[in-house]
Amino acid sequence: MDEVKQIVTDIRNGKISPVYFLYGEEPYYIDKISEYIEKNVLTEEERGFNQMVLYGKEVIIEAIVGNAKRFPMMADRQVIIVKEAQHLSRTIDNLSQYVDNPQPTTVLVLCYKYSKLDKRKKLYKSVQKKGVLFESKKLYENQVSDWIRKILQGKGYQIAPKAAILLVEFLGTDLSRINNELEKLQLVVPKGREITPSDIEEHIGISKDYNNFELKKAIGERNVVKATRIIQYFAQNPKDNPFVVTVSLLHNFFSQLLQYHGLADHSPKNVASALRINPYFVNEFQTAARNYPMKKVSHVISQLRELDLKGKGVGAYNMTNSDLLKELLVKII
Repeated sequence: MDEVKQIVTDIRNGKISPVYFLYGEEPYYIDKISEYIEKNVLTEEERGFNQMVLYGKEVIIEAIVGNAKRFPMMADRQVIIVKEAQHLSRTIDNLSQYVDNPQPTTVLVLCYKYSKLDKRKKLYKSVQKKGVLFESKKLYENQVSDWIRKILQGKGYQIAPKAAILLVEFLGTDLSRINNELEKLQLVVPKGREITPSDIEEHIGISKDYNNFELKKAIGERNVVKATRIIQYFAQNPKDNPFVVTVSLLHNFFSQLLQYHGLADHSPKNVASALRINPYFVNEFQTAARNYPMKKVSHVISQLRELDLKGKGVGAYNMTNSDLLKELLVKII
């Protein structure tokens, strides 16, 4: 995130590179940087003749180079943005000759999503010398809650830890999707007020009481009444609560719990680091570890693997979602 801010600050201050190679598994920041360049390097009047968007599926390297070597019309610069550049992976290294001697009045932006640029390639070394090389790395799940908090903080909002966790559990680690939902919340929640789980439930449609996060917590506490209530809600709303997602999340939870049992140092800081979880969850693992000894955890993991297969139709002829959920609860608790 700091690297993104630096790139934006440099552009704002007129320190503009002739080549930007944006790559990596997380498309969110690739899109944000390319959008910023698209909207801010040229004035609105200059863009008509001097800004071009190309697509990797539809263009060849020679055409990109040909356009990049053109001179701008009635402007100091031209901007060429190549989206979906990952489709040019077989020939992308041919761009290195241009990058070694780029047209100083051209800003060439390559959006190379979901892929890495081989560091052994000549192009990698050329961009390092002559342009800006930015890798957009996928965030781990335990990092996304903090990312949500920082994004909202920068816009004058606060968010309750549980609300952020609900978003991550429901939306995963797709930053673009999460950002879309955050923008919706910003339209309805007054600036300065903390975003709560109730806001998430009301405006995004995630139940604050009946979700996998609460089920996981109830199971960890061996709270049979609460877990049963959530399971019944899931059974009545199977489309919003797919069994395969529930069993996968619980499998991850018990796998981490097994790892917790194996730690020599159970201090909150070490647990959060070793398990790659938000510190908010450490207490949950401490409670679950008291309720599920290591031998029991191993047995539960084995049962969850069998249930995962049944959920996919293997060895479970005509079992309903409700039957699978009931069996899951019985075998765990």
